[in-house]
Amino acid sequence: MSGSTRHINMDRVYGGGKKGNIWEDILKLSAENGALNLALGFPDFAPPSHVVEALGHVTSYANHMIHHYTRAAGHQRFCKILSKLYGRLLKQDIDPMTEVLPTIGAYDALFTTFQSLICPGDEVVLIEPCYEPYIELARLAGASVKYVPLIPKDNSTSSDDWVFDLQTLQAAFSTKTKAIVVNTPMNPLGKVFNRDELQAIADLCVKYDTLCFADEVYQWLVYGNRKHIYIATLDGMAERTINIGSAGKTFSVTGWKTGWAVGPANLMDALQSFHHLTIRGGVSVMQEALAIAFEKEEELLGSEESYYRQLPNEMQNKRDQLVEYLQEAKLDPVMPGGGYFIVANISKLESGNKMDESAQEAFDVKFVKWAIVNKKFTVIPLSIFYSQEHRHLGEKYVRICFAKTDETLRKAKEVLTKWNNSK
Repeated sequence: MSGSTRHINMDRVYGGGKKGNIWEDILKLSAENGALNLALGFPDFAPPSHVVEALGHVTSYANHMIHHYTRAAGHQRFCKILSKLYGRLLKQDIDPMTEVLPTIGAYDALFTTFQSLICPGDEVVLIEPCYEPYIELARLAGASVKYVPLIPKDNSTSSDDWVFDLQTLQAAFSTKTKAIVVNTPMNPLGKVFNRDELQAIADLCVKYDTLCFADEVYQWLVYGNRKHIYIATLDGMAERTINIGSAGKTFSVTGWKTGWAVGPANLMDALQSFHHLTIRGGVSVMQEALAIAFEKEEELLGSEESYYRQLPNEMQNKRDQLVEYLQEAKLDPVMPGGGYFIVANISKLESGNKMDESAQEAFDVKFVKWAIVNKKFTVIPLSIFYSQEHRHLGEKYVRICFAKTDETLRKAKEVLTKWNNSK
């Protein structure tokens, strides 16, 4: 179908000119080559039975009104259990009607937060490597971005070893700084920020009266002796933090596309108003089912039957399996402290001289495309999680998802075992 050429170059969407989408390129190439896909961040295992059963129960309610619109600012039962949960986590009183907003996934919560609270001319601080959409969300809101890269210590083997330089962080803040995004546990690196690191960020937020967008979708997925610290619990942060969460990551139901934002009423009023004007409301059935699931988890809290405890235990085992397979294949995995992903150094992997050296792309991008075609193995280049000025910091790394079944991980082992033995 042909269309008007007048509307081809939509600057607001494309940022001044249509750009290629590396995600689409990689996934298309992966499908064409039948490659094992460890690129995307979703689990391919079943969610907990009580969550699935809750959805089935809700869809069979005698009261058919559950299938119609619910409250635009969130289904009341869902808002109430979220306020109870976050009241406990943040040690605050959370009003379910004015301080909670269910959204269409955590991405919608992020979009709504940026659009509601960021204005043209504002500055936003991002810590790299960062979830790629943060950059576009800031741009669409009219903000400029100050980037603070995490720098790995020499001979780093853990995400804990990737740290920001305090002076660089301090230099990124000014009276123009409207917000900082704090993603912990972090995508793509799996870093869990410790208390001292979060306190350094909090001190600057308080000093410059800066908002904090706390992307905590992996809040339950913390491994070893690490603890997830909610930055909103630090002094001076409760009144300036929007806490963003995800049912998809909490209960391994990413296709349910339900997230939320929790924060102080004066900020949440803007989010609720924007969401009403743009999205209107969420999915009644999903929110009711998730309310039941969260209520069940509250009953199981602290027990071995709680999914909050079971999932990180299972995921830590999966992480350790894939780390072992990567090491055997002569990669240098960076052990993540949380989340779904392992970042691995590819510089020791044998790829010969067969990559397309003429392509004007970063080394890791060329490597990923080569691996898809020649090894039937799909991962994501780390450089795409950086700004242009810091992209070189990620060129020797790739991101690999370990939130997979044992069968999928076994297939990954087969590919990696053959890697350096095949011609």
